[in-house]
Amino acid sequence: MKHNMAPAGRCVVVIALSLLYLSRAIFSTEYFSTLTFFNSELHKHGCGSPSEWEEYATECESSILQLEDPECEEGSNPPCESVFSLNAEKILSQAKLFIEQKRFPFAVENYNTNEELAIGYVLIGNGLYDEAIKHFSLLLQVDQDLVSAIYGRAIAYGKKSLQDIKNADLALFELSRVISLEANRPEVYEQRAEILSPLGRISEALSDLSKAIQLQPSARLYRHRGTLLFISEDYSSAMEDFQQSLDLKKNQPIAMLYKGLTFFHRGMLMEAIETFKEALRLKSDFIDAYKSLGQAYRELGDFEAAMESFQKALMLNQNHIQSLQLRGMMLYHHGSLQDAIGNFKRCLQLEPYNEVCQYMKGLSHVAMGHFYEGIKAQTKVMLNDPLLGQKASSEYLKVKYLREYSRYLHSHLDIPVAEYNVDQDLPGNFKNHWAKNLPFLIEDYEEQPGLQPHIKDVLPQNFESYNAEVQKLICTADHLGALMQYNTPGFLPNRRIHRAMGLATLEVMQAMHRTWSNSKVRVNGKTRPMQWRDMFDIAVKWRRIADPDQPVLWLDQMPARSLSRGFNNHINLIRGQIINIRYLAYFENILNFIKDRILVYHRAYNPRGLLEIRQALENVNKVEDLLPIMKQFNSKTRDGFTVNSKVPSLKDPGKEYDGFTVTITGDRVGNMLFSVETQTTEERTQQYQFEIESIYKDLTGKGKALVLSTELGDVDAVCNLILSLVYYFCNLMPLSRGSSVVAYSVVMGALMASGKEVTGKVPKGKLVDFEAMTTPSPDSFTKMATHWMNLKRLPSWYQGLPSVAETFPTTRTILEETAGPEMTEGSNEADDALIDALTSLNAMGRILLQNGKQEAAGSNTDFVTNKITTLFGLMTCGARFYNSISVKKHSEAEDLWKKSFHYAKVREQVDELLQLEKEWDAFLENIDTELKTTDQQLIESQTSQNLSADTPFIDARSGENVTLGKYFGKGEKLLLVLIRHFG
Repeated sequence: MKHNMAPAGRCVVVIALSLLYLSRAIFSTEYFSTLTFFNSELHKHGCGSPSEWEEYATECESSILQLEDPECEEGSNPPCESVFSLNAEKILSQAKLFIEQKRFPFAVENYNTNEELAIGYVLIGNGLYDEAIKHFSLLLQVDQDLVSAIYGRAIAYGKKSLQDIKNADLALFELSRVISLEANRPEVYEQRAEILSPLGRISEALSDLSKAIQLQPSARLYRHRGTLLFISEDYSSAMEDFQQSLDLKKNQPIAMLYKGLTFFHRGMLMEAIETFKEALRLKSDFIDAYKSLGQAYRELGDFEAAMESFQKALMLNQNHIQSLQLRGMMLYHHGSLQDAIGNFKRCLQLEPYNEVCQYMKGLSHVAMGHFYEGIKAQTKVMLNDPLLGQKASSEYLKVKYLREYSRYLHSHLDIPVAEYNVDQDLPGNFKNHWAKNLPFLIEDYEEQPGLQPHIKDVLPQNFESYNAEVQKLICTADHLGALMQYNTPGFLPNRRIHRAMGLATLEVMQAMHRTWSNSKVRVNGKTRPMQWRDMFDIAVKWRRIADPDQPVLWLDQMPARSLSRGFNNHINLIRGQIINIRYLAYFENILNFIKDRILVYHRAYNPRGLLEIRQALENVNKVEDLLPIMKQFNSKTRDGFTVNSKVPSLKDPGKEYDGFTVTITGDRVGNMLFSVETQTTEERTQQYQFEIESIYKDLTGKGKALVLSTELGDVDAVCNLILSLVYYFCNLMPLSRGSSVVAYSVVMGALMASGKEVTGKVPKGKLVDFEAMTTPSPDSFTKMATHWMNLKRLPSWYQGLPSVAETFPTTRTILEETAGPEMTEGSNEADDALIDALTSLNAMGRILLQNGKQEAAGSNTDFVTNKITTLFGLMTCGARFYNSISVKKHSEAEDLWKKSFHYAKVREQVDELLQLEKEWDAFLENIDTELKTTDQQLIESQTSQNLSADTPFIDARSGENVTLGKYFGKGEKLLLVLIRHFG
């Protein structure tokens, strides 16, 4: 309430800051009409829910449709009734108002005619489209060229086009008639573009918008055209239009958001992040900007910053489905499966038919070994058959493969992994279709056995349930796995993958050491000497179980028919204007490689033109500039060209194998496709396998000499052979997924078996597989890799670690250990709840502080008078915090977090809270000082012992003048909050 007496003391805001008030403030939420315009297309491009178009909608809707009764006040009692009932008097009154305010287009000189036209537009505004069409048609019977009537009928047909596409054709016909009569009216071209775009006729819509801009540029038109360009994936032109719109009208959060999305889709993540932040400066509670900011940070691999952004979006709207979905997916790919499931469950409570959340929930359950819940969720996705003519979602295409693989894993839960082979057990056509992500149309396919009741789900093991030696094994695996993390945009740290591949590294080390000690290994139910593929199969096993969503399969085990045609590992580096940020650091290397190959070609086939083309290539700094040059100097180059790399043989010096193929083409709109692929044919595979077998044979001999000989073996020679073997493995690309991490874990494990420990991380921007593919020889790759690995002598305690294969012999034991990497600290549900509660409190407290500072920047008095509700939000945060951890007082909360203070996450969040309190105190002290209402100044004021029932107040919500007595005698407990500084 507003109070008409001297300001109260500072206690109210101090108590709010200290989180001791439990009163709940009511936040008003604005709901805007949604804009169906482009919604489905925009959603495919990562855009948010229709609510984010709130500002777009209010501007895009024609002013003639913004109808209100001038005599009705919002919130009045009785409430306003529609002025657009079929009350002829009110319709006529509104029509006259339209005429006075000139709120309909193409008015004529005759007042009576204008009145009739205005009535038609009032009918449109009331949703009476058929009546409007009849009304305009009557007018056109009198004057067939009455432009306003033609235009009004076009609008009415356009409004009905969502019901029947024939109405869209009629609307377009009418709008074209208007243009033939009035060719210089921009609003007509814009209206026609709004009809054309949902029909997929984007180029025509763009042409109309360009004409409208030519006639009369406006912020709205540039934003409208930018949106269509964005949908067309012409992100560069879209960005220019959004910027033009912002130049004409700066305060447009939506335009700023979409400008940021154009950067995001082009791989310009830092620019996108800064633009999303600018959108938040324009609109501090912009949920979709926080969501987009979170996604940009996620692509950068910054998990903490992404979580903070998603958290802020959900603090503003805890039911924001896209934020829940994106946060859940990020948590899954971070290895936090239980947290991910919580997000997907909440998503499905709000939107039960959300295929993405349903699929990811099923996947997360299976990854944890919860097969019953997982397959139940997968079946729900399978039941969402696409409608006739509707394109199936990627989740629908993948879910049948996931369900079959889940059933296979469940039936093999308790069988030792050394006794079976996934590549041999799964049907060939199933593997081929799964790896290529084809629709599940497999002839004569026999389904995997259903869930068997006697095989129970997996129960994750608490870290502390393992003995000290196994705990040490797991912690060592976590350390080794973290060394494999790529420091490159697009690669999110995944604790589950780290642990799994760390254990793979240790198992490779132990298996290689046994082999070099003349021991045999157990593989596919047989005991025999270890082969090179067995070494990689160890890593493949762990990679498969770590993420069951991806088919990690040996390509040479595919059906012969598929292999004879060639199986391509294809990577788009640039498609149109979309840049694959994962490989951005390699663009210059590949460009130089292409230039070299072009010169080699012309040296052999066009020696006379060599000098000219060399000079032309010297001026090429971007891949995009190569295609015009190739067309200029080679008549065979039409729409594109390919360049092949060669890999030298160690086994047969002078011999070369096919490496990767670079393809550069121009598409139908002049954009470019720049891609790299390796083709796994039977002949090429055999060539590489002979090379790898030769190196492995040499490695085994030198490894045995190193382990068994009393003399010092040649460690450097062993290291070189290990890296050379992996060089050929990466160039072969023999797996459908995961070749890079599998290769690197084998490198680390084999090096450890030779007595060398990898202590260095992969350098920023480097990818192991691409380093091998773009390095001209195994020697060059070896020198480069050993430099960053920073090899040290292996500590002796590694030899005393438990056997990985014996500690985790089955899929069940592997899942028990990898289902929850967060278990390492031994945290429990109460600790997790406390961490979540503190994180939410800090995030919202920070948002409210930022809002308060922005509001106070103009005028402290204005902040206190009009914006004091910021503090009510802080009280609500405090109440939610207390309720979520089941305490009632600040001291109880302190006691709770002191018990969990040995957890790093708890310490971090408590430190953040204490810092936040200091910042709030400093902010409020500044407000007091500016207003000369500090505690020292107020202590001299006379204190009232009681308040009379006649004490006057102003109700802060309604603005009504009231007395205190109004609230007495109602049989309710009264909490009186006196807000100071309103005198």
